[in-house]
Formats: sequence, structure tokens, C-alpha cells
Amino acid sequence: MAVSIDLHAYQEPILFLATAAIVVPVFHRLRISPVLGFLGAGALLGPYGLGRLVPNHPWVDWLTFTNPEGTSHLAEFGVVFLLFTIGIELSWQRLRTLRRLVFGFGTLQVFLCALAIGILALNLIGSITGAAIVGLGLALSSTAIVIPVLAEQRRLNTAAGRASFSALLFQDLAVAPILFTIAVFDTGQPEVTMSSFSWALFQAALALAVIVGLGRVVLRPFFQLVSATKSPELFMAACLLVVMVTSLIAAVSGLSMALGAFIAGILLSETEYKRAVDVTIQPFKGLLLGVFFVSVGMSLDLFRFLEAPLAILGLATLVIVVKGVIIFALARPFGLSAADSAETSLLLGPGGEFALVILGSAMVAGLVPIGIGQMLLLVTTLTMVAIPLLARLGLRLSRRISERRPLDAVAAVPPPSDEVGRVIIAGYGRVGQLIAEMLERHKVPFLAVDMDPARVAAERKAGKPVYYGDASYPEFLRACGIDRALALVVTLDTRTSVEAVVGAARQERSDITIVARARDAKHAAQLYELGVDDAVPETIEASLQLSEAVLADIGVPMGLVIASIHERRDEFRTILKASNRIRDASRIEFRARRTVGKPSTATPTLNEQAAQGEL
Repeated sequence: MAVSIDLHAYQEPILFLATAAIVVPVFHRLRISPVLGFLGAGALLGPYGLGRLVPNHPWVDWLTFTNPEGTSHLAEFGVVFLLFTIGIELSWQRLRTLRRLVFGFGTLQVFLCALAIGILALNLIGSITGAAIVGLGLALSSTAIVIPVLAEQRRLNTAAGRASFSALLFQDLAVAPILFTIAVFDTGQPEVTMSSFSWALFQAALALAVIVGLGRVVLRPFFQLVSATKSPELFMAACLLVVMVTSLIAAVSGLSMALGAFIAGILLSETEYKRAVDVTIQPFKGLLLGVFFVSVGMSLDLFRFLEAPLAILGLATLVIVVKGVIIFALARPFGLSAADSAETSLLLGPGGEFALVILGSAMVAGLVPIGIGQMLLLVTTLTMVAIPLLARLGLRLSRRISERRPLDAVAAVPPPSDEVGRVIIAGYGRVGQLIAEMLERHKVPFLAVDMDPARVAAERKAGKPVYYGDASYPEFLRACGIDRALALVVTLDTRTSVEAVVGAARQERSDITIVARARDAKHAAQLYELGVDDAVPETIEASLQLSEAVLADIGVPMGLVIASIHERRDEFRTILKASNRIRDASRIEFRARRTVGKPSTATPTLNEQAAQGEL
């Protein structure tokens, strides 16, 4: 007897998979972000697109997404998995280093943008409360689109990427208080008292304490038990369980699901299972983010846009311009250059996915009129659609601003790329100059790059092979001949600039020798994780030099002093590399377990995988 099957139950999953199978390869070939493809597919196949034809042509129902609410619940996990993977790439230490941008730049960005947009919206909304909610909603930006776009451009480690990420992280933290504020003013809900307000804050704090406390105690032993089974399926299930449980704990307490997953990712970043978990989660993150973008596109009512296209486009442009101007002016005091400030303002100027949630909740609570709220939803969605294009514009504008700096004719000479076997020095300050002097003594050719045009002009007039440029750009490194260089020495004096150059160099060439200057031991350990061959911490080297001087001055034989200093330096280098080796060993072990049971002829050895860059 044949079992009856409800084909409609499988219609939307099949339609989404078919959409992904078409959008991803087509847009990849066109070199356009698939984000635009998913957004366009959602608008076309959603209830405001082909869905309008269903009453007169029922067969069209098979080609449309007819359950926006169900899709949105699944799509929310796209943002959850995105924040989880971001957390894995961070650590408590790196988060502390970003605290000035997160709680300084992020706080001011949300407050000032909300204030400006709220004032502009006051006449449209008619109430101070509604205008404030609209201002707060539109002040937020899109984590789900900005982060993947920056990752695709490999610019997360740039100054603009770090500032954007820091502001987005604070915005995610601010979502829960904003939604709670809407509930306070919701006339259809029971009155919120001081006791209920205190209870809500206690719940949120308790949830964070539970996630952090249990995470530190449970996660490492839990994954040790799971990995001992040597079952990749069980390991995958454990990863999904951690994401789901932490996000749901946060949601039940009134926080955002994404925030709970983000904290879980940070906790896992401190364990030896960091890389294995990241590799396991990536496919789920990609698919669920695709669902998220489709759901955003489904809320795009093109017919409402056609009713007043100029007004809606004008409002969308106004939101981007107002936020962009404020963010540009705000980024400068936080140490960003004009080029990086311009790029950051274009990335954060559009609205975000949480604005859709906040505006929807405000309409339900009666704080924003339905008609105006629907129009603002469309405005927000249009600004989100423009993010990939604005990101490209921001990158080009950033480079153009950098190129238009007034340069001495001598400093503007482009670097040659025809010499083989030279060393590239990134940064030609006092440290870079001493390294260049030692290379000259040993007759090793070198090429130095620096961002100070006056210094470059002076050194070139003195006959030194110094050139103006930013070594964090892969294109510039290619112009310097990194494909044939013997080594790269990074002597820049800020953490972010050193890490950006190392990341760009490793992107261009995996086998080049990289020696980098580090601020301290912790920074050196981070640089080893990024792939440098040697990191030289300033604090350790200064201590070793002082030790050498005092030992020699008190009469210890110089030979013994030099030998002991070299021995101690090697000990420090071994210690700093140890944490990175532990993580690499864990990742190799996990990959090796996944190959158990496969034919040896089809499975490369671990050494072969390492040589191919797969581990």
C-alpha cells in the first residue's frame, strides 16, 4: 500500500536548495556577492513577488515561498551561526583589546545616529517615543551582511574591518535593551514595574553567568569525550548542540540568540578544538545565512516601492547619508584615517536585520503607525540590499583617498618587481633602518615600504630602496615582487597594522618566511597563530639585552653570556609557539580521525595534507 506524501511539506526546502544551486555558481562566476542573489530571489519568489499571482494561478504556489514566518525562524539561526563563528575567531584577550572601539566607538555611534534619525523622524511619527524607537532601530547596521562581505574581501583585519566589527558587536549587545524598552511602552501588555524591570535584568545577567561559567567548566571535557569516540557525526552533533543550547538560553533570558552563540564561540576559541569546530560549523552557517538573506528579500514589497519610488529612495539615501556622516566624523577621534573612516561609514550607514525586528515589534506595540512602519521596513531592506555595492564603493574610495595624499615626486616612485631574491621590509622607522643596515652589511638586497611620504622621500634622496605604499594590500605586495622575495620583515609599531600585513602576505604566498615585530609575548603568540615564522617581542628582547649588559659588566665571560642569552631566547620562542602547535595538532588529529576507514589510495597522508595547505 502506497504511503501518501504531502509534497507541500517539502516544497520550500526544495525551492531554497534549487535557488542556492542557481544563485551561488552564477553570481560566483559573475564575481558578484551571492548576497544580492539571495535577496533578489527572496523578493522575486516571496509573497510580494510571484506570490501575488497565486490566487489567479494556483500552480505558481509551487514556485513561491509562502510561509514567511516559518522561514524567518529558521533564518534567525543564520545570524546565530555567523556570530558563533566570529566568536571562535576571537578570544577574551582580543576582545579586551577591542573594548575601546566596542564600548567607545560603538556606544557613541548608536547614540548619535539614533538621536539624529529620531529628530528627523519626529514629524513623521508624531510621538517622541515612536521617533526614539525608529531612531534606535535605524541606527543599527547589518551584521549578517557586512561581516560576510568583509570576509569575502579579506578585510576583517584592516582598521575599517575592526572598527565595523566592533560597532556591530555593540549593536548586537544593544538589541535586547531596545526590545525590552518597546515592551515597557507597549500599552497592550501588563504594566512594567521596577520589580519586573529588575527581574528582567537579573535574568539577563544570570543567563550570561550560566553561559560563561558552564562553558568554562563543561566545554573542554565535553569535547574531549566526544572526540574520544572518533566519530565525526557525533562531533558535528555536539557542535550543533552547543550552538543551539547557548543561543536558546540567551533568548529565554531576554537577550538575543546571536549574543549567546557569540559568547559560546569565544569560550571555544580558548580550547584546542577551536579549528575543528569552525570547520564543522561552516557549511551550516553558509546555508542558514542564505535562508536569512532570502527571508529579508521576501519582506521587500516592490509594489509598495512603485507607489512612491522617489520618497522611499530618498528616505533610504537620507538614512545612509546621515549615519555615514556621523560615523565618518566619529571614527576620526578613534584613530582611523580618512580612508578607513570613509570605508567604515559606507559599511555601517545602511540599516540592519535587527532594525526589521525592532520596527516590527514597535508596530505590534502600537508605537509606530502600520503604514509608516511598512514603509520604513522597505527603506531598511533597500539599504541592506545596497551594502555589497557600498562595500565595493568604500574600498575604492578608501584607496583613492590614500592615493590622493600629497606625495613628493621622489616618494611617488612605484616599487620595482624585477629583482629576484630580496627581502621586503614593511616599515622603515628606526627598527626597519637597522635591519636594512644589517642586510647591506651581508650584501642581501632588500626593498623597504613605508606610509610616511616625508620619510620615503628623504630616504630615496639618500639612495635607499624605499617606496611609499601600504603593505596590507595584496596588490601592493604583488607589485613589490612578493612572489619571488626571500623573506618579509614587518617592523610596524601597531598591533593591527602588523597583523594586517601578515594576513595579506600569507594570503599571497604561504611559503614565504615572515619575521614580525611584536609588542609583547601575548602579541607574539597571536602572530605565530597568524602564521609568522618568527615573532620578536619588544619586552622580551629588551630584557635579554639588559641581562646581557649586566652579566658582562659584572665580569661573567662574554662567551657564556652570549650562549645563555641565545638559549633563553630559544626557550621563549618555544613557549610562544607551544599554544599554536597544540591547536594545530588538535586540528590534524581531528582531520585524521575523519579519514579513518577510507581507502589509503584515496586519502593523502597527514604530511601530504599539510604540504597542500589543507590542515
